[in-house]
Amino acid sequence: MRTSQRGLSLIKSFEGLRLQAYQDAVGIWTIGYGTTRGVKAGMSITKEKAERMLLNDVQRFESEVERLVTVPLNQNQWDALICFTYNLGTANLESSTLRRLINAGNYTAAAEQFPRWNKAGGQVLAGLSRRRAAERDLFLEAV
Repeated sequence: MRTSQRGLSLIKSFEGLRLQAYQDAVGIWTIGYGTTRGVKAGMSITKEKAERMLLNDVQRFESEVERLVTVPLNQNQWDALICFTYNLGTANLESSTLRRLINAGNYTAAAEQFPRWNKAGGQVLAGLSRRRAAERDLFLEAV
């Protein structure tokens, strides 16, 4: 399955676009639409490069979500999980109750796990609470 334009737009809306490297809420160097791989202090990129980096990152996460989720997903569920994994990483999805409930076919209970992932550095962040609510709503939305 591939991430839809709606899924990409959701990621972009929460990540924002930064063409200069910066440290995120927990000190990780980040650039573009939330790319962290290979980012160093002082780096700068173009908007076009940020788009390519986003698509490369999403493609990497798509194969990981495909590997970790063993039950059918609709497009909205897929997009919500890609957005979640893009932000939190594969290891967090892999170890999560969210994934366990999805793979058990309990999609409704799984959706209620999204809001639990609203902390960075042990602190609840309003932006993460909004993001998790949007992912949850998309996950539950019929296609």
